[in-house]
Amino acid sequence: MLLLIRPAAFALNAQTAVNNYFQPEKVEDDALSMQAAALSEFDALVDSLRAADIEIAVVQDTSEPHTPDSIFPNNWVSFHEEGHVLYPMFAANRRLERGLDIWSSLPPSMCVLDLSDEENHGRYLEGTGSLVLDRKHRVAYAALSARTHADVVQRWCEVMNYTPVVFNAMQTVDSKRLPIYHTNVMMSVGEGFALWCPECIDDAAERERVGESLRTGNRELIAISEKQMHSFAGNILQAFNRKNEPFILMSAAAKAALHGSALTALQHHGTILSSPIPTIERYGGGSVRCMVAEWGVGTGD
Repeated sequence: MLLLIRPAAFALNAQTAVNNYFQPEKVEDDALSMQAAALSEFDALVDSLRAADIEIAVVQDTSEPHTPDSIFPNNWVSFHEEGHVLYPMFAANRRLERGLDIWSSLPPSMCVLDLSDEENHGRYLEGTGSLVLDRKHRVAYAALSARTHADVVQRWCEVMNYTPVVFNAMQTVDSKRLPIYHTNVMMSVGEGFALWCPECIDDAAERERVGESLRTGNRELIAISEKQMHSFAGNILQAFNRKNEPFILMSAAAKAALHGSALTALQHHGTILSSPIPTIERYGGGSVRCMVAEWGVGTGD
């Protein structure tokens, strides 16, 4: 099952834009038109998931408190065989998302780890944005940034019994190399494949170490360029429908960027399910993978 949050007041979040370089510095659309466009894009994605017979739970956000990024639930909660985990969020207004009642729409779940206290110490870990999980081999990949603190990664891994693979991932912003805010925009682990952007790992030894780990289980390693990454080609998710048929979820922009060998390789691991979400990507700075939190245990992220 996939959890999605239907937005009530989607907007550019100035608190996250300070280190999410996929977001613009200013808004060029009024609030009402931005919310209307995001809602239309969200509903179209939901329709495509239902048409593919992928089980989903959709929870309607509330207008108060104002949570402009509620459309990205995977940052504040993740679900596992043991139960669910709650995460410390960098932006103060994103912490309000943990108050949304999602529980009446989901099977019962026990909180096995609540990391929100780390916010009091200025340490953050934003769910499966910060962590790309190889659930089958219990490996957690984490690119360090203001949103992903090494000590909190270690704490998570000790409790959840995962091996951490921590590294630095960078992107070029105005000719400067700056940290990528979330690991899941440059990497995805699925059943039989791992897609990553090696160009984002500047240190050769780190790049080799991460690549070697991603090959675990004889996975097919699919490389994308930094240019493709900037079109959210790394922000994808393998999901399975009720018939256990695999799909690769991504945005229309990501699919367009993934033309050629990378897209062909992915098609061996599932049917491509893409949906246009230009408003959400532009102002939210995240894509389809960020919009879903997976309920249950899979072999990939």
